[in-house]
Amino acid sequence: MTASRVISVALAFLGMCGMGAAVGQEGNSATSSGLDYSVAAELKKLFDEDQADRSGLVPGKSVDWEAISMRDETRELRVKELIQAGVLSSGADYFHAAMVLQHAPAPDDYLLTHDLCVIAISKGEERAKWLAAASLDRFLIGIGRPQRFGTQFQSRRTFVPPKLAPVDPTVPDQLRRELNVPTLEEAKKREAAMAKEFEEMRRVIKRSNAPEG
Repeated sequence: MTASRVISVALAFLGMCGMGAAVGQEGNSATSSGLDYSVAAELKKLFDEDQADRSGLVPGKSVDWEAISMRDETRELRVKELIQAGVLSSGADYFHAAMVLQHAPAPDDYLLTHDLCVIAISKGEERAKWLAAASLDRFLIGIGRPQRFGTQFQSRRTFVPPKLAPVDPTVPDQLRRELNVPTLEEAKKREAAMAKEFEEMRRVIKRSNAPEG
């Protein structure tokens, strides 16, 4: 994994060619080279691929982050193309685009993710609430400030369990509840649970690598 993509574990792992496009009032479709395609379907596919790369992740277990990062970059570039083309329409479109960009490497990407979530929420997409908080947290951490909502857990070494990144103590739990984010106390309990899971996984790996006899 590259240095710019530090392993960051959130509370939930909710995650080409340029194309001239024209969007109709209904169906969220675009045309390129005479072929119709669904923008919504493409964004959902990119979202599903992003989540599939993160399904079943276990702290302490070896992961080919370099390969995942390469696929992430391809997805992120395509999502940015669609955003620039102005073809996103529904709340789901904005949410799916946001989830892909949340895994990009730069603070500006996290800020764009947050903007997309705000639009998704305005269109009635409830799933974007947690991601709005998480993307803002990632942005703040990326510029060297404490996170506000407590969605981000970090480990800079594969042999160190994830820990809750520093949290702004002035943010009340009521704001977290409004954005479907666990309370700070719940986040701390999750940190302890992940540390336990991490140590259990290390013991399993150690036993599996032990010589027989």
